[in-house]
Amino acid sequence: MKIRVGFGFDVHQLKEGHPFVLGGVTLDHHSGAYGHSDADVLLHAICDALLGAANLRDIGYHFSNKDERWKGISSIVLLKECVRLLAEKGWRTGNIDAMICLEAPKINPHVSQMKKNIAEAIGISEEDVSIKATTNEQMGFIGREEGVVAHAVCLIEK
Repeated sequence: MKIRVGFGFDVHQLKEGHPFVLGGVTLDHHSGAYGHSDADVLLHAICDALLGAANLRDIGYHFSNKDERWKGISSIVLLKECVRLLAEKGWRTGNIDAMICLEAPKINPHVSQMKKNIAEAIGISEEDVSIKATTNEQMGFIGREEGVVAHAVCLIEK
């Protein structure tokens, strides 16, 4: 068996009046992530981790923010497409470990649904998806609630 590890990172501005989508769940909050798609930083970081592990470049290469096909699209669709690209090369996902960094809102009440959404999109068990969160201790752009960051690592196998 051949295995590889991938790392992904994403960041988006938070803006008043935009929906806040994380892990395919729309959170109730006064501001949300701003971007070309639904700006789901968690799923974008996971996509980049998967693509990187398989040496398939990055999310921007496959889903350009200059391409109108991806405008406003659910990042669940992008994640499924990344999984398809990996499968074409004979890879399957072993597990995902992700960290979200934001001050608010609290994501703990939504983690189970996020894990379910991600596991279904990838075709793995919810037990193979880990989602954690931390604050930035009120420092920097995250601490001022101007943005949100996500990191993800994955294991893929052939």
